[in-house]
Amino acid sequence: MDRSQKAESVAFLSGVFNEAGAVVITRNLGMTVAQSTDLRNKIREAGATYKVAKNRLAKLAIAGTDYEGIGDFFTGPTAIAASADPVAAAKVVVEFAKTTDKIEIVGGAMGSQVLNPDGVKALASMPSLDELRAKLIGLVQAPATKLAQLTTAPAAKLARVFGAYAKEAA
Repeated sequence: MDRSQKAESVAFLSGVFNEAGAVVITRNLGMTVAQSTDLRNKIREAGATYKVAKNRLAKLAIAGTDYEGIGDFFTGPTAIAASADPVAAAKVVVEFAKTTDKIEIVGGAMGSQVLNPDGVKALASMPSLDELRAKLIGLVQAPATKLAQLTTAPAAKLARVFGAYAKEAA
C-alpha cells in the first residue's frame, strides 16, 4: 500500500466512524473466502459495512471521533462492522459468530460508550430501529382501532335487535 492508498483508507474509515451509530470489532481466525463473502452479503443486506483494515490506519481514523476508546481492540487480524442503526451490525455479526468459530467478537462501541463482547451481544439482542418503529406505529394505531370498534358496536347491536324483531314479526 503506498501513501496515497493509505490516505484514502484512513479517509474512508474516518467517514465510517463519523457516520456510524455503532461499531463492532471482530478478529478473523482463518475464515474461508466463502464464509467471508457470506458475512459481507448479510451485513450489506442489513445496511451496514464490513471492512478489514490495517490496525495502524484504523487507529489513525478513530482519532478525533467518539470511537477513540476502542483503539486497544485493534490488535491482530481485525475487521470493522459499522452501521447507522446501532443494532444492525451487531445483530448480523453475533448471528454469524454463532455459526462458526472462525470469527471472534473483540468488542465495539456505541458512540463514546465502549462495549466488551458481552455488551455487543446484549446490543444485538435489542430490537432494530425498524422493529421499534413498527411497534410504535402499532401502539399508535391500537387506540384508533378500538375507538372505531366502539363507535360501530352500538349500531351493529341495534341492527341485530331490529333483525331479530323482523324475524319474529314474520
